[in-house]
Amino acid sequence: MKNYIRSDPKILGGKHVIAGTRIPISRILFLLKDGYTVEAIHDEYPDIEIEILKGAIDEAVRFIDSNRNASLS
Repeated sequence: MKNYIRSDPKILGGKHVIAGTRIPISRILFLLKDGYTVEAIHDEYPDIEIEILKGAIDEAVRFIDSNRNASLS
């Protein structure tokens, strides 16, 4: 499984970003919350392919789900 989200202390102080960029995944999630579609986010960040955006969003959801399930145990 490909990792679309990375964290490196040398990039934005270790914030989780889309791999190969300096764009925080939190920014993408906030845009989704505000009603942006993946296509509209791509318009904001055209250097990120739509499939990479979708993969990063899916990865963030899996991370949240796994942490949620672990805290319920």
